Amino acid sequence: MSVSQAVEQRPLVLVVDDDPAEREQIARIFRREPVRVRTAANGEEALQVLEDEEVAVLLTDLKMPGMDGQELLRRAKEVRPDVQVVVITGYGSIEEAVEAMQAGAADFLQKPLDVQTTRVRVRKALEKHDLAAQNRALREQLDDLVGLENIIGRSPKMQEVFRKIRRVAPTNATVLILGESGTGKELVARAIHNLSPRRNRRFLAFNCAAVTRELVESELFGYVRGAFTGAVRDKPGYFEEANGGTLLLDEIGEMTLEAQAKLLRVLEEKEIYRVGGTRPIAVDVRILAATNRDLEEAVREGRFREDLYHRLKVFPIELPPLRERKEDIPLLVAHFLREACREYGTPLKHLEPAALEALQRYHWPGNVRELRNLISYLVLNIEGETIRREDLPEEIQREDNFENQGVRFPVGMSMDEIEREAILRTLEATGWNKTRAAQLLGIGLRTLYRKLERYGISGPSESEGSKEESE
Repeated sequence: MSVSQAVEQRPLVLVVDDDPAEREQIARIFRREPVRVRTAANGEEALQVLEDEEVAVLLTDLKMPGMDGQELLRRAKEVRPDVQVVVITGYGSIEEAVEAMQAGAADFLQKPLDVQTTRVRVRKALEKHDLAAQNRALREQLDDLVGLENIIGRSPKMQEVFRKIRRVAPTNATVLILGESGTGKELVARAIHNLSPRRNRRFLAFNCAAVTRELVESELFGYVRGAFTGAVRDKPGYFEEANGGTLLLDEIGEMTLEAQAKLLRVLEEKEIYRVGGTRPIAVDVRILAATNRDLEEAVREGRFREDLYHRLKVFPIELPPLRERKEDIPLLVAHFLREACREYGTPLKHLEPAALEALQRYHWPGNVRELRNLISYLVLNIEGETIRREDLPEEIQREDNFENQGVRFPVGMSMDEIEREAILRTLEATGWNKTRAAQLLGIGLRTLYRKLERYGISGPSESEGSKEESE
């Protein structure tokens, strides 16, 4: 290893002070220490360094114009959760140093700085950073074996999901979680919260489709007494209850346009108005949104605001359906069997190879939720310790006649006629579930809708044809 490479591997100490002379004097303290030193004149410069490099210790003055040390501490922890922050305070400002320690600072120093004390405190902070980095690496190794934060999976697609969760969790970015029903969108939201600096604050989930459209706003934003009939007292909404924490807006595609406009304002201005209220209430809530809808299609149809859509999809995470990660099924089955047997107080059961093979061939329209419910049913209903193929529901046992069935076309049929027939047969086989049909045909849902219009194909009835839209 060259000398320059060895130097690059040394931990980085970032010194932040708006006074150039003070900044240089502090930096000189570490000239003979086995560290690299960078300096920044203000909080904005410091955050840029934190974004670009792995900073081990941030040494910052508390009193700075613009972004002060307290704000820099908070934002630095969002960018680099493992960074150790040592704050510098003037004589008689111990209260501010204590406040910084409560907010996550590792230590504090008083001006004028003592050279030896400063070196000792920073060395201790470096040791804390190394320990935190080692613990994180061990957690990630364990996650790679079984999953992440109760999300089970070793498939490449799930490893990519885990990578995205780890990347976005320490930040304050808005995340849009996409995926079919039953793929585990709320689990992903909880994982993001649990791995974030907000982990010790509340996580709340609000299902936009579970309440009437009229109640969405009063539930989210709260209301004041007398706002409507029955409002006999002031009531805080989900935003106030989740203040300082994380709020998941599930089924975001079901939100009314009026509520969407108010949500957009909250995201931009960080404040809400209770229904019937005139006083703004400041809120600090991280927003995660989830949906199984095609929001781009909803935007084109005027059912979803384009500006809100782009504001929500700052960092999208798309969950694969279970049929696209069937290699995870044995791991999921083992996990759900242990979980169900423990919950119901039964001896641990196992699946015979033929039963597991049948589960891996099934297409799982209900995804992981369907698999989990099936395992719970089997644990409760099968008396022996072995679950056999014949114990499985009939549709799973005979699954091989579904996805592998063939379709024959007569000679001379045009390509348009073949395509129309293929689409029609696939829709019939899936019970007119257009999402599933599009996946089997290998085309996008929007492409399928265009072809249905082109070929004049419509479902058995309006309600049946749109069944999957309400699932």
